[in-house]
Amino acid sequence: AAAGPQSLDISKLPLPQLNQLKEELEQELNMLTQSIQQLKQVQAKFLESQRSIDAVAPENAGKEIMVPLTGSMYIPGRIETVDRVMVDIGTGYYAEKNTAGAKDLFGRKIKYITENIEGIQRAAQAKHSDFKMVEELFQERVAEYEKARRAAQA
Repeated sequence: AAAGPQSLDISKLPLPQLNQLKEELEQELNMLTQSIQQLKQVQAKFLESQRSIDAVAPENAGKEIMVPLTGSMYIPGRIETVDRVMVDIGTGYYAEKNTAGAKDLFGRKIKYITENIEGIQRAAQAKHSDFKMVEELFQERVAEYEKARRAAQA
């Protein structure tokens, strides 16, 4: 039979290893937090895209718009087709979709990213609990070490 995951009794770790564990947990927590922020940015872009589809409505046919070339440069344009849009499906590929299909695509992407964010948030919460536990133990051990060092000097 295969052995299951072994747990580590952190209370028995020497101070340098405890500090290393604390630093590793902090790095992992920072990575998870950065991942959440990046996913939230992507989620916001998809939400914006989903809402923008509403501008592609029959009553807006022929209206002038500003078409972005970059984040700060635009050219004038005109809405001609109000029933079809081009959507970025990833890695530089685009697909033509009707507006309902585009909204559905963005909805699925938003749902997928939201589920990923929630999963990473749960992992981050668990990692944060582990970090706090190790940090408290580390602080206690440092205080004990300092107390013993002062007692030895007296």
